Amino acid sequence: MTLKTQGLQTLDQIRAFVEGAQALDFAAPARDEAYDWIAGELRRFQYVRLGKVARGWLHRYLEKVTGLSRARVTRLITQFRAGGQIRDRRGPPSKPFPRRYTAADVQALAELDALHDTLSGPATRKLCERAYRVFHDARYERLATISNGHLYNLRHSQGYQRQRGRVDKTRPVQVAIGERRKPYPGGRPGFLRVDSVHQGDLDGIKGLYHINLVDEVTQFQFVGSVERISERFLLPVLEALIDAFPFVVHGVHSDNGSEYINKRVARLLEKLRVEQFTKSRARRSNDNALVESKNGSVVRKHLGYAHIPGRFARQVNAFAQELLSPYLNFHRPCFFPIEEIDARGRLRKRYPYAQMMTPYDKLKSLDHASQYLKPGVSFAGLDAIAYASSDNEAALCLQKARAKLFRSINNAQHSAA
Repeated sequence: MTLKTQGLQTLDQIRAFVEGAQALDFAAPARDEAYDWIAGELRRFQYVRLGKVARGWLHRYLEKVTGLSRARVTRLITQFRAGGQIRDRRGPPSKPFPRRYTAADVQALAELDALHDTLSGPATRKLCERAYRVFHDARYERLATISNGHLYNLRHSQGYQRQRGRVDKTRPVQVAIGERRKPYPGGRPGFLRVDSVHQGDLDGIKGLYHINLVDEVTQFQFVGSVERISERFLLPVLEALIDAFPFVVHGVHSDNGSEYINKRVARLLEKLRVEQFTKSRARRSNDNALVESKNGSVVRKHLGYAHIPGRFARQVNAFAQELLSPYLNFHRPCFFPIEEIDARGRLRKRYPYAQMMTPYDKLKSLDHASQYLKPGVSFAGLDAIAYASSDNEAALCLQKARAKLFRSINNAQHSAA
């Protein structure tokens, strides 16, 4: 297309044109023609010799005729002053970045998340690493090195969303029994935190209770279920859970609930030769925070919020002790903190990805770890349990057993109704 601007010969005519006092017949040019025309006009009016005001009018004139923005005309004038010509600097169309993670990777990630109930990003990365490096599953070769941010990108992708649904979250009283203080394990395993999780009431029917014990240093965890919170039901399960830990138990810490702060539990701990029995302090919510967090991230995640009548406690307890607890201790990665003192003298905790590992790996990483094991327990025997199946195989077995458990509970309830 041709620009019809030959009638403008002086800067006064250009000023009149820009101000709209003089009509002019022109048409918008193509890009190359516009660039050539701009360069020609700059030469014709000798732009480099003009004063500031004259340059401003010429600048506005070029904008009005070409329809380009002020910033773009400025860049073109700068290019002209540098080399005496204006060229289109655009290159060929850019190519998209090569796709690193394939649809097969997305499918493998979705399957892993389904098996492990969608853990946090770092925990999922650790499972991918272990799947490839420890259990030699070639499907996780690329996912073993995925970044935390990109893992969430894959989770938000359409391919992932087509294969996955969504999941939920948890909510959480004076007796002379137990010492009111926070335990200080000093880096030794064997200092347990205990708490109860109620599975809800429905139409006046009491739900069962879960007993959750977590070791502070290694995060070894054992879960059991009871029909009622009373000594008849609680004490045998509590004794079995404490006895299940592979290392010597030195202390038990609970909140101020009467199910634990009573003489019968104190006698049981004395019988098991547990040296310390401590309870949480007033207005110190962090004293039992570890097990409270595990109530949500583990117990509620795997057993949900729905009401389960107390009569099913035996089946749920068998599932929790025989399948859920081994999975948690040998196959589910956890964060472990590093404590630092800041400039103000306050204790700060960091949770680096490098310190993420399973509770069993954490136990093995302790200095002279074998000294903490119970008599008759060895790492060779524990290794046989830990590596008998991969993380994904253990999770799949857990998922199938849980589905079977809930089906049997639902069927029993419907048939009774």
